[in-house]
Amino acid sequence: MRELRIGNKVAKIPVIQGGMGVGVSRSSLAGAVAKAGGVGIISTAQIGYDEPDFLRNPKAANSRAIEKHIRLAKEQADGGLVGVNVMVALKDYEEHVRVAAKAGADVVICGAGLPITLPGLLDGTDTKFAPIVSTEKALMVLFKMWDKKYGRTADFVVIEGPKAGGHLGFSNELLIEDFEGKFDYDAEIRKIIERVRMQEEKYVKQIPVIVGGGVFDAEDVQHVMKLGADGVQVASRFVATKECDADVRYKQAYIDAKAEDVRIINSPVGMPGRAVWNTFLEESARGECKVKRCLSCLAKCDPAKIPYCITDALIRAVEGDVEHGLIFCGANVGRITEIVTVPEVIKDLVSGLEKTDEKKSLTA
Repeated sequence: MRELRIGNKVAKIPVIQGGMGVGVSRSSLAGAVAKAGGVGIISTAQIGYDEPDFLRNPKAANSRAIEKHIRLAKEQADGGLVGVNVMVALKDYEEHVRVAAKAGADVVICGAGLPITLPGLLDGTDTKFAPIVSTEKALMVLFKMWDKKYGRTADFVVIEGPKAGGHLGFSNELLIEDFEGKFDYDAEIRKIIERVRMQEEKYVKQIPVIVGGGVFDAEDVQHVMKLGADGVQVASRFVATKECDADVRYKQAYIDAKAEDVRIINSPVGMPGRAVWNTFLEESARGECKVKRCLSCLAKCDPAKIPYCITDALIRAVEGDVEHGLIFCGANVGRITEIVTVPEVIKDLVSGLEKTDEKKSLTA
């Protein structure tokens, strides 16, 4: 079985579990994935929602929860890699990165915006970092800025395609093209990988490329590996596991969801998002979900103008109120039919790699 090497850090299998907030991927899920040989990822987005002082002081509650869940995940991981996903759109984005690194996060992955300051935030630490990008253009911008300001580059790169869950780095027009089968995202993946290989030559270092978004089974894993990827990022399938941190009713909502229940919505983050259509989104579309309080989650947020409070909506969902909460999901959620374990999901995913390795050995 091939490993995933990120600098001096090694995962036994090239599977990174996608970060899912609020509270969907915390220490239980991330620790289980790391123990199984993958890279377990904790989402820092309002991670302290169940801390006793969250409503009074969300910043302190989140910082404390980041430290706590990294520690708990590492205790469970048996030496496996544990990291965090930090949204650039968060008001306390830089604080979350620093706290996670200090707490011993092996990797930091940042999306929902361009993490321009990320290398500087991790100076003097052994935490490896990656941007989440969806286009070659976005990656070129980051590489150029990091070259000029820090003389550094990414330790690895995560590509998220248009079938990913949660916030999406695409225009609504491109998402429609993908839905209609007119958007060849494989071509974009190849372009991004080629750009990364050029950066490898410049910095004389290996920069693994991880592809996510619509990676559901062994066949999908084989496909992206043939495109040149070094690993995969998988999120939705890990929701319907016994180890996932979300309420069992949240997991059941994934099982009950059909393909026609999945919609592209406009998120208060300012990006399109993919979610399960429910009563909450119907009420939001009618303008019935007014913001009653601000919990300082987003850097650019005007409570008077947004359609709903994303923090409140995500908390309700993860706690089990699936009709009145926001349920982000990937495009393949309709294929999930039962709650299984993390090792079972990983075994299915890597079976494709085993087949590929067997073919290589036979033709060598």
